[in-house]
Amino acid sequence: MARSGKATATRARRGVRDAEASRAAILQAALDEFSSVGYDGARVDRIAAEAGLSKPLLYDYFGDKDELYKAALREAYVQIRAGEEKLALDALSPEEAVAALVMFTMTHFRTRPWFITMLNTENLRHGSSVSAIGDRREIQSKLLVKLSDVLERGWEDGVFKRRAKPLEVYIMIASLCYFPVSNRFTLAEVFGFDTSEQGLNAHARRATEAVVGWLRQKGEEA
Repeated sequence: MARSGKATATRARRGVRDAEASRAAILQAALDEFSSVGYDGARVDRIAAEAGLSKPLLYDYFGDKDELYKAALREAYVQIRAGEEKLALDALSPEEAVAALVMFTMTHFRTRPWFITMLNTENLRHGSSVSAIGDRREIQSKLLVKLSDVLERGWEDGVFKRRAKPLEVYIMIASLCYFPVSNRFTLAEVFGFDTSEQGLNAHARRATEAVVGWLRQKGEEA
């Protein structure tokens, strides 16, 4: 009897793992599809095939195309926030923490081009799907809390002279990292900008200098 109960529990755990793996495969395939051809061009059957699962099973997990797109968009935010969580910003000095966040942001944008494309797609849709993600603000709040702590420590230590808000700083960081990746092809062709890993990392270092330099300056709000 005990053996039977143990076997049932093992099968249940395996079932949970299989379901989680299936969901993860579908979401990644969806991110690749939606970012490659946009919302209108995306096809659920291609997503299912890429994930190695049946179309009916995909619908069982996520429902229709719109719900799948919404889930993929949410996953895009979850993944970047999860990566930021691993930075352990609280263990770094304020300036080092800002530098780490800038370099991570650049690396994430560069190595996961679907992230920027998903944002572009959603903005073309006027944020119609992201507004329906119930926990969207909670997902983002983790980073803002950590960044708030970094800025507060910098202020208390006298390293940062500007009383900046975490959202202001993050928008600066995201903007500086976003443009050279989202426009990498035209920048390379028109200006000869180096969009290799080395070139983009060099830009990230310049972006760090710009953000840290701004924080070091006394602002009107101080």
